[in-house]
Amino acid sequence: FNLSSFNPGPFILLGIPGLEEFHVWIGIPFFVIYLVALAGNSVLLYLISTERSLHEPMFLFLSMLAATDLILSNTCVPKTFSIFWLGPQEITFPGCLTQMFFLHYSFVMDSAILLAMAFDRYVAICFPLRYTSILTRQIITKIVMAIVSRSFCIIFPCVFLLKRLPFCRTLTIPHTYCEHIGIAQLACADIPINIWYGFAVPIMTVTSDLILIGISYTLILHAIFNLPSRDARQKAFNTCGSHVCGILIFYTPAMFSVLTHRFGHNIPHSFHILTANLYVAIPPALNPIIYGMKTKQIREKIILPFFPKGNQ
Repeated sequence: FNLSSFNPGPFILLGIPGLEEFHVWIGIPFFVIYLVALAGNSVLLYLISTERSLHEPMFLFLSMLAATDLILSNTCVPKTFSIFWLGPQEITFPGCLTQMFFLHYSFVMDSAILLAMAFDRYVAICFPLRYTSILTRQIITKIVMAIVSRSFCIIFPCVFLLKRLPFCRTLTIPHTYCEHIGIAQLACADIPINIWYGFAVPIMTVTSDLILIGISYTLILHAIFNLPSRDARQKAFNTCGSHVCGILIFYTPAMFSVLTHRFGHNIPHSFHILTANLYVAIPPALNPIIYGMKTKQIREKIILPFFPKGNQ
């Protein structure tokens, strides 16, 4: 047996086993979704970076979300539709580890950014007069550093947990991208540490983010219903609308994929893989559309060049 922890040779990504005859057709919507994600998030980043009126905490977090979505899309989706159109693809062990790291890193980053955005909305609605004094530049910097460092510290150990494993069998992955447990299952060794760490730590982190987001919005709703006028309540709901949609788009397919993977043993494996690809591809494409439509400042900046007379 060729046992090697550091350079086991190339892995082969098979795509979606059982749906090979539909790969070409499945690849078309994934390609379109990728183009939408690339264009939408790039436009968001450009607008937020060039427009001084958008240099606020809410839009800073939104730009972080767009950048993270670009990382997520470029990490997985191009390889995905190349597999669909060109057949099984080879990927080196270092390349597989790199893809795995950025996949999970961007996922944890997205969750933390949504929590930061929920905190921003909580301060804006519950303490509107103290908003600028609470969310100062120093506080924003600390929040950003905490998001980046927490995500790195959670995911980086996965690289070492995989590099210590010996590989001695055919390195084929029945998936469209490399993920932690999928790589670990190919090892010729027991992987209880990988299983426990790969499942418990990220899920507990994301779950805690979701709980804190729920608490934030409970307090936000309480404050909204105590507002004196109907117009004020409507404005507050509109302010939170895009963020709530972003939360649902991110967490719903991710949680569905995790639950079906753990408990849906009677569900075909091809369905698991297709679902996993959807939560990697769809949120990065829909987020800029939702925030562009729901956020007045961004909507005006996008519409103004096309309909200048109608916005004067």
